[in-house]
Amino acid sequence: MSFADNPYEAPRFDFAAQAAVNERAGFIAKTYLHLTGAILAFIAIEAALLQSPLPERMMALLAGSPYSWLIVLGGFMVVSWLAHAWASSDTSVPMQYLGLSLYVVAQAFIFVPLLYIANKTQPGVIAEAALATLLLFGGMTAVVFITRKDFSFMRGFLMFAGFAAIAFIIGSIVTGFSLGWMFSVAMIVFACGYILYDTSNVLHHYRIGQHVAAALALFASVALLFWYVLQLFMSRE
Repeated sequence: MSFADNPYEAPRFDFAAQAAVNERAGFIAKTYLHLTGAILAFIAIEAALLQSPLPERMMALLAGSPYSWLIVLGGFMVVSWLAHAWASSDTSVPMQYLGLSLYVVAQAFIFVPLLYIANKTQPGVIAEAALATLLLFGGMTAVVFITRKDFSFMRGFLMFAGFAAIAFIIGSIVTGFSLGWMFSVAMIVFACGYILYDTSNVLHHYRIGQHVAAALALFASVALLFWYVLQLFMSRE
C-alpha cells in the first residue's frame, strides 16, 4: 500500500515516472480527480459568493483606492505561497488537503469582482470563457500525454515571464493605464505554457503521494488561463 493510500505510512519518494505502471496510473488518476474536485469546489463557492452581498462590498472597496487591489493581490500571493507549501507536505496528508482547500477558497474570492462585472455587463460570457478554457486545457494536456515530452526546461522562462507580468500588473494598477487585449493574449500563452510544464511534471517529476500538490499546480494554471480568457472575451465589447 502506498503513502497516497495510507496517511499513517511513511511517505514514498519514488518518482511517478519510475514507479510501476499501476502505481503511476493511480497517481495520475488521483491527480486529475483532485483537480476536478478543486474546480467543482471553486464553482460552488463562487456561486454562493456571487449570491451574497460580498461582490458589491468588494467593488466599493476596490473602487476606493487603486492601492486596494495591490493589497488584495499581495494577500493572495502570500496565501498562495502558504497553500503550495502545505500541499507539498511530505509528512501530513491533512496539511496537503488544507493547502489545496485554502488555495481554492482564495481563488474564489479573488475572482469575485471579475465574475461579478462579467455577469452584470455581458451575460453568457462566463460560460463561453469556461468552455474555451476547457478546450485549451484539454489541448495542452493532450500534447503532453501524446508526446510524453518533458517540458521542465521551460521553468526558467516561465519564472522570468511571471515576474515580468507581475511588474506590468503593478504598474497598471499604480499608473491607471490599461494593459489591453494584447496583454490578455500574452497571458493566455503564458498560462498554456504553465499547463504544459505542470502536466509534464505530473508525468515525469512528481513523486507517488504528491497528487494533491500536483492537482493544486494544475488548478492554479487553469485558474490563470480562465482569468485571462474571460478578460479577452470581455474586451470584445
